[in-house]
Amino acid sequence: MATIELEKLVKRYGKVEAVKGIDLSIADGEFVVFVGPSGCGKSTTLRMIAGLEEISDGTLKIGDAVVNQREPKQRNIAMVFQNYAIYPHMTVRQNIDFGLYTSKLSKAEKDKRIEEAGKILGLEALLDRRPAALSGGQRQRVAIGRAMVRDPAAFLFDEPLSNLDAQLRSQMRIEIKRLHQRLKTTTVYVTHDQIEAMTMADRIVVMKDGNILQVGTPSELYESPVDVFTARFIGSPSMNLVRGRRNGSGVDMASAGDILIGVRPHDLIAHAKTVDSDGFRLTGTVTAVEPLGPETLVHLDIAGASVIATARDKSIPAVGSEFTCEAAPGSLYLFDASTEKFLGRS
Repeated sequence: MATIELEKLVKRYGKVEAVKGIDLSIADGEFVVFVGPSGCGKSTTLRMIAGLEEISDGTLKIGDAVVNQREPKQRNIAMVFQNYAIYPHMTVRQNIDFGLYTSKLSKAEKDKRIEEAGKILGLEALLDRRPAALSGGQRQRVAIGRAMVRDPAAFLFDEPLSNLDAQLRSQMRIEIKRLHQRLKTTTVYVTHDQIEAMTMADRIVVMKDGNILQVGTPSELYESPVDVFTARFIGSPSMNLVRGRRNGSGVDMASAGDILIGVRPHDLIAHAKTVDSDGFRLTGTVTAVEPLGPETLVHLDIAGASVIATARDKSIPAVGSEFTCEAAPGSLYLFDASTEKFLGRS
């Protein structure tokens, strides 16, 4: 295992700077997830760590060594790709063994590592099958097994679950997290899916336009986002935002206000009739409903703003009806309307 240090790391393609001098320290054994929209620089950063992209400027350290000029095979890292990258003409055993192709281990030691990886990943009964006979989740386990047997200093994952269906993604998230807890290998994971980031990461790195906006634990990013982008990117459904103004110790919705009031849909509770309380209150017209079993997401038009609230009783509101939403004190996020920077909670 090893630490990973990014110091003023830059990647340029001609005159375009895809990664703009980022700094990050990843601790030994830590599980760090890079998240952000397409084109933000997260995969480019991962590929620089792997040695698949040349570093334009800055320093990359793995352990105590500067590895800017080292070939990928000299960095003692293992990478798992989005498309599995396993060989269809080889068996599972042969695909996993390919991860040890350049090693100088004895055949007995290689066989031992393959058997151990197969046991950990639930592939014991599949070692002599070919990939065509496997499910998507099993193929991804084979790719992970091939990386595992190398006993690398770090695992790198590049959107490994994006080709799987929703149920398999959920299952594989748990399996990868359990694998990390067992092996405790430094792991860098790239995804555009904030649910993957929230459920798997020790720390999340939010990127936009080649810059790191915020680094923190899932709860830190959820509770104290530095700006509107991070606030809306972390959390599902996305945070609601309405223009507002301060009113003494509270806030009101106001189209010409100087703040943005953010409230998460799960904190904004929809009521079929007006309630008497001290919470932040909005009233609008129902435009759509999404029944989810224990609760229903209610989409509202509030003075031209689209807002999502939660109805926690069993009644499903009718489209076109009027609903009042309320958020308890302390559940609001306030942002400067011009800079979109986080101001605090209310």
